Amino acid sequence: MLFEGAILLGVATLFVLIFRRLGLGAVLGYLIAGALVGPHGFGLVGGAESKLAIAEIGIAFLLFLVGLELHPRRLWQLRRAIFGLGMAQVAITGLILTGLIFLTQGFSLAAAIALGLPLALSSTAQVLPGLKSSGRINSPFGEKAFSILLFQDLAIVPLITIVAALSRAPADPSAPPGGTLALYTVGAIIGLVLAGRFILNPLLKLIGRYGERELFVVVGLLAVLASAALMHSLHLSTALGAFVAGVMLADSPYRHEIEADVEPFRLILLGLFFLAVGMVLDINVVLADPLRVVGLAAALVVVKLTVLTLLVRIYGKSWKTALGLGLLLSQGGEFGFLLFTQAQQALLIAPEAASLFSAVVTLSMISTPFLMLFARNLEFAPDRDGPAMDGPEEAPRGSALVIGYGRFGQTVAQMLHAVDCSVTLIDKKPSQIERSGRFDTKVYYGDGLRLDLLRRAGADEAKLIIYCIDDAAFDAATLKPVVEAFPHAKVLARVFDRRQLIAIDGAGTSGAVREVFESSVALGLMALEQLDIDPREIADVETALRQLDATRLAAQMDEGNLSAGMDHRFKPGGGRESASVLEKLRQRRQAAKTAHHGEEAEQAADPAPSAG
Repeated sequence: MLFEGAILLGVATLFVLIFRRLGLGAVLGYLIAGALVGPHGFGLVGGAESKLAIAEIGIAFLLFLVGLELHPRRLWQLRRAIFGLGMAQVAITGLILTGLIFLTQGFSLAAAIALGLPLALSSTAQVLPGLKSSGRINSPFGEKAFSILLFQDLAIVPLITIVAALSRAPADPSAPPGGTLALYTVGAIIGLVLAGRFILNPLLKLIGRYGERELFVVVGLLAVLASAALMHSLHLSTALGAFVAGVMLADSPYRHEIEADVEPFRLILLGLFFLAVGMVLDINVVLADPLRVVGLAAALVVVKLTVLTLLVRIYGKSWKTALGLGLLLSQGGEFGFLLFTQAQQALLIAPEAASLFSAVVTLSMISTPFLMLFARNLEFAPDRDGPAMDGPEEAPRGSALVIGYGRFGQTVAQMLHAVDCSVTLIDKKPSQIERSGRFDTKVYYGDGLRLDLLRRAGADEAKLIIYCIDDAAFDAATLKPVVEAFPHAKVLARVFDRRQLIAIDGAGTSGAVREVFESSVALGLMALEQLDIDPREIADVETALRQLDATRLAAQMDEGNLSAGMDHRFKPGGGRESASVLEKLRQRRQAAKTAHHGEEAEQAADPAPSAG
């Protein structure tokens, strides 16, 4: 086990670095690495199926983290997309693929159904991490993609029921019938909701009082594994259970702490999942009839792309947004492997057919990183039938470039305008550009992270490049090329919180502002004023808070750990460090006051002689 683990991690590291360098993403690197070291490659590592079963826990972690970001009220707002667009996609795509397999591949109708319906599912493990890491999970584009994927996870239960109903094998006495599975699903969801509200949330509050960080890790893992285990014991989707557990903790004040603790496990297990998917790929099946496998994979992508594009267009989205979603979700999904195995056990398909279509799904997943590149461009592309979007090369040369003209960038730009600084405004969202145009503000279209676009916008002559974008993937690797390409320009950045501030450390920027910190300080000062606290005391509190926060932030950056410098903050009952800083400020103010009174007394005792 240790030897195989070392081989897997070593080869995965090498190929992920290579494919990251080529701009093709980590997923493709994991898939290729798994195929090479697996039993059908060089045979360095075996037991692909068992590793795949373990690694599916990574999908549960992924859905748990997505659930943490979705308030139940917001989930309710997405119900039309989930049960309308999602259901239509699964049903229509599944029926078309079933018909094509039945008519062209020589399978029986029951076998075609068992193969065609699973192919309608897309890869949650491939799509969601990209949307989440780039901060697009909460965008309208991301919400549509997430809604479709969530319904696909819900659809696993009826698909399992259909395969069981078509089965030619003797009935498994341990497997519950379809109606019972549906009741189990509703009951399990209700049970997880109650457990989240009456067990997990009170438990987190108790842990929060003691400040034991490792217990947050334990509770986060407990929430994921317990919910997944419950669903697995009921023959339901483990990912769905983890998602419900995440939604129930979305209101918790400790949500961010749990997210930070669980994220590393998600990354590791998802990497192992894609390694296992690569290992499952039977290269011999591909080599035996490569044209058939590649043709089936291409047909799968084309059918799903066409159906999704038309459906999203019918739901009122532009052609480019519809095509972007179609590209994003055109691959086969990881749950197809599970359903093909069940179809084989149900004697609906032969092992060779299961291997063939598993290879088809894997090849379609390999195409996804390439299709995602086009999908991202289409997501932000202006509509052809909309107003023309001028690129930044049309802009007059300014002293400052403001990248991102949302609520944050608008305020920054106004302050620059106030001192007659010439500003070039750039944004990549057509809707924002159109909205700004209605207020007589010229915003130019483009991605302000691209060096070629910045040069066309006049970055070579600008004194300031200010990033006001809301992007969770904004980090040092993104900013450093800009700083190095335009060394004469001061690069400033807006970040959301201290996590992102740590992420851009080392990029060489001239400054950064945490949005949540500055706004919360302003509201805190307003709260102290409403309590009629002495203005001098308020000033001391603000100064002390900023000093403590700077010290804590420096410790966190040095150690790369959010728990560092915990003593450098105000907390109930005070604290030695915070009390010391505040007391020194008070003593300094008192000393200055005493000195001032002393000078006044000296002047009163020895007045200057009058002139003449």
